[in-house]
Amino acid sequence: MTLPARCVQFLKLHREHQRDRDTAGTAWRHSGHVFITVQGGPIDAINLNRTFTTFLRNGGLRLVRFHHLRHPTATLLLEQGAELVAIKELLAHAHTGVTATVYAHVRLRLQRDATDALSTTLDHDPTDDDPPLAGATVH
Repeated sequence: MTLPARCVQFLKLHREHQRDRDTAGTAWRHSGHVFITVQGGPIDAINLNRTFTTFLRNGGLRLVRFHHLRHPTATLLLEQGAELVAIKELLAHAHTGVTATVYAHVRLRLQRDATDALSTTLDHDPTDDDPPLAGATVH
């Protein structure tokens, strides 16, 4: 899996700043993970969800499952014009049909936006001083 360079930089920085190995002493065990327990082991999914829920509550945010963070990522990728097959791979969906179904509302909104932009271009009054948004003059 690939990550944006900025994410990789932040993850490396986070790993470098882990101070838990100093406080864990002989209990420290290197797991190779970036996000770890105080003894260096991988974080249990239940504890991750509990901590995530606490962050949401403290921030006054709507409670969602950690897994739901995938949705805004896929939505942003679709809005930036990423191919459905690439998003399917990133989300580890079995088929593009799954991705297309889950994000159909985003695709419909993008289609409406494209249609509205086309409508604006076609509705341009040629007597206006402003040039059309797109296209060429037909003689």
